[in-house]
Amino acid sequence: MNNAAILSTTVFSKTIKSLGDIQLRFFDLEKDVQTIYDWVTKPYATYWGMQEYTLEEVKIAYQEIVESNHHDAFIGMLDDQPIFLMERYKASKDPISDYYDAKEGDCGMHILVGPAKKKISNFTWYVFSTIIEYLFTDPRTDRIVVEPDVRNDKIHILNKKAGFKYHKEVDLPHKRAAIAFCEKEDYKKALLSINDKSSAI
Repeated sequence: MNNAAILSTTVFSKTIKSLGDIQLRFFDLEKDVQTIYDWVTKPYATYWGMQEYTLEEVKIAYQEIVESNHHDAFIGMLDDQPIFLMERYKASKDPISDYYDAKEGDCGMHILVGPAKKKISNFTWYVFSTIIEYLFTDPRTDRIVVEPDVRNDKIHILNKKAGFKYHKEVDLPHKRAAIAFCEKEDYKKALLSINDKSSAI
């Protein structure tokens, strides 16, 4: 299988009854960089930290990720359209490991949902839960680590809904971040809680 075929191959898919199939594939630098540039430079993506980047600067940043052996990127698709960007990294090999006691099985994650073309109820949760479930398919992943900006209220809500436990706040070079962890059992308990609340309505 050639590189183009590998990049276009779906690595994970989740069917959402009210939405359809959300599919995950590897980021394709040549095909996806313009889309990502359009997303990261919009006002809503302020916490991504690339608002002032040129297209070439975005391309260079993702070239580094594509070529890294401990950091990779994925595109989420729905109805053949890109809907989110997800980055996965080995936390013990990342600068974040300087700020907490990183374990070998820690998997770091960043997520950016594309601008909504129409309002879909629970859309960001569908995206978020798809990512969490994909990351936990890797037997090497014991827990997922996130370090969002402390001001990013929307992502904190999603994290807590998925069962992330907040550890501490740290001052990174580019932001004050909240470090949080989620183990597979934490996520399972969170889903049970969500289902129980839905049943009670």
